[in-house]
Amino acid sequence: MKKIYLHPLPIRIWHWVNALSFLMLIFTGLQIRYRDMMRVMSFETSVDVHNIFGFVLIFNFFIWLLYYVISGKLKIYIPALSPRKFIEGCIRQAIYYGYGIFRGEPNPHHSTPDNKFNPMQQMAYLNIMAMFLPLQLLTGLMMWDIKGFSSWITLAGGIKIVDTVHVLIFLFFSSFLFVHIYLATLGHTATAHIKAMFTGFEEEDEHSH
Repeated sequence: MKKIYLHPLPIRIWHWVNALSFLMLIFTGLQIRYRDMMRVMSFETSVDVHNIFGFVLIFNFFIWLLYYVISGKLKIYIPALSPRKFIEGCIRQAIYYGYGIFRGEPNPHHSTPDNKFNPMQQMAYLNIMAMFLPLQLLTGLMMWDIKGFSSWITLAGGIKIVDTVHVLIFLFFSSFLFVHIYLATLGHTATAHIKAMFTGFEEEDEHSH
């Protein structure tokens, strides 16, 4: 196996802070939504903890954005400009995930520091980081201070619309978490990708190209 330094230290720290924040937000969000069914902590404590990790996630998002803008590596999230090339790449990757991986075929995408994500990952992560996460943070801010953001809430269609969007994106992220963990086990061993998010080094078969 050869080692590729794929995950710089700032990205690894960002990733695990993000993971912890998401887990705490999902847990406390369920506590707030179902306060009569889940009594692990008080409603007031759930709200306080939810708000704290909400602001941690906001801060972490801007750290991510600043790092990728300054490093010039934001392009790794941008799919190929050629629609045909992008679609062909998605089809190859989908066939691998749905069929090839079960036959022991090699992954058609080989990650490098400048070409980290396969086309399907690019599409997913671009939508998450450019649309779903900012929208979740924004709706969360609105509900954190309804009075202060009253004009924004009115512009969005009212607090029920804001709350519904926040909950729907919460459901999306909760579902995505399971998909993300599953895909993280699809390295040459079940823990290879997870280990790489601690060490920074991905391992790849030298003869896989």
